[in-house]
Amino acid sequence: MSQATTVSLATRGSDLARRQATTVKSALSSRRREVTLTEVDTTGDQIRDELIHRLGKTGAFVRALDQKVLDGDLDAAVHSLKDMPTEMPEEMVVAAVPERAPSGDVLVTPDGADLDELPEGAVVGTSSLRRQAQLREARSDLEVVALRGNVDTRLEKLLAPSLQREHQRRLEAVGKLDEMVGNAAIDEANDAADADDAADADDAAAADDDSAAETAGDDGDDSDTPDSEDYDRSPEEWFDDLSDLERDAMGRKVDTEMDAIVLAEAGIRRSDLFETVPTYRLPRTEFVPAPGQGAIAVTATDESVIEQLQDTVDHPRTRVETTVERTVLAEVGGGCIAPIGVSAVLQGEYVHTRAQVLAHDGDEVIEATRDLPVTDHADAAAEFAADLRERGAAEVIDAARAAAEEAGDD
Repeated sequence: MSQATTVSLATRGSDLARRQATTVKSALSSRRREVTLTEVDTTGDQIRDELIHRLGKTGAFVRALDQKVLDGDLDAAVHSLKDMPTEMPEEMVVAAVPERAPSGDVLVTPDGADLDELPEGAVVGTSSLRRQAQLREARSDLEVVALRGNVDTRLEKLLAPSLQREHQRRLEAVGKLDEMVGNAAIDEANDAADADDAADADDAAAADDDSAAETAGDDGDDSDTPDSEDYDRSPEEWFDDLSDLERDAMGRKVDTEMDAIVLAEAGIRRSDLFETVPTYRLPRTEFVPAPGQGAIAVTATDESVIEQLQDTVDHPRTRVETTVERTVLAEVGGGCIAPIGVSAVLQGEYVHTRAQVLAHDGDEVIEATRDLPVTDHADAAAEFAADLRERGAAEVIDAARAAAEEAGDD
């Protein structure tokens, strides 16, 4: 079958989504294909003040893009694989899964602290039910708060309070210096006038010097405001040295101050922000990633487009690993209702797989690991999921579903 030379891709309009779509575009363009990107607004983009698991069925960031492909308006759609529902229209296929970025989660703090170093009762932000439950299971003292927004928005909300406080301290230090300089100038003028009538100008000047020194010492004792000498740069110089992200954070109003947030490492890296903020990789044994996290999926219906995508974009190792993860998710059930983590890593002839199903409060965790044969990885993943359900995962998911339905009725 002949292959079209022009491929039109649907993408969400966020910076991260466009970056992901651009990687697919670049791969196709390298094969002398003309590629266009078209932004499509999704339900998840339109409803910005609602948490993902409360938007209804899964696919809040997916369905609108795929519909453009089903209607024949565009050739393919680019998604974050973790956002995709496990059930798809019969004529739609995942044509390609490019090589994925690191799939784990990272803790981001203003000062680079790790999870154990956070103070008791620290406030940690995340929009993911899975991460919320994992945080509560690891540190029951933490206050976990909901957080939505693009990667840069979430980072700005974290960094804003500490940066704004630091800026204020520097301004106060400069203000104190200006006041001291102004007072000294006034004293000097008065001293000059008094010297005309003084019998001993040298003694008067010495007395004035002693008085000025005492006044300066008193100011230091009466105020907690830092001296400008505590800083090696002016507020303007300090601001100029900030990153673009930090400058944007300076102007952001924050309702809830957070000590840390949890994000996918892949998202920070693809946004070119990984080197900008301090991060701590959370242990994958406790913080098992979401199925498909870090991976991109390209969906299509036309056979010639599917063939092009498979030949130029698909990454066999990532395809095997994400197939295992999504098969376990589909067989265990729960979708975006229950906190579920699944991680698969291809190691030789086996796919080392770890799965974790948690209660919302983190008090109950059902988890297991198994090495699945790569030659039969999909069927083996389904059997692994069935065993997980029998070990108690089904009850945890049923409880999560009941809680979600009750919350929906309120």
